Amino acid sequence: METDFYELRGLIEEWARARNIIPYATTTAQLMKAVSEMGELADAEGKRDLPAIKDAVGDIIVCLINYCALHDIDIIECLAGAYNEIKDRKGHLMPDGTFVKES
Repeated sequence: METDFYELRGLIEEWARARNIIPYATTTAQLMKAVSEMGELADAEGKRDLPAIKDAVGDIIVCLINYCALHDIDIIECLAGAYNEIKDRKGHLMPDGTFVKES
């Protein structure tokens, strides 16, 4: 069964409310948890451990959903805003990892 991002966001927020993460966790705690999960992601990337990579990415997104909910902001709105900032950028990534913007 496929679940879209909107539905998953709602399910995660319900899960967090049932455990009092929302509204009692602090935004700082959720942010620090996301940073910790980024460390796990980096470790999994270094090991090329795909199951651990997927787990860490999911955990980071859960933390960010909780963080946004605690700030009463919409994570999907944040994502749309980021896309709107980059959508018209032109350029390409060089083999050395440098992004070259087109004028």
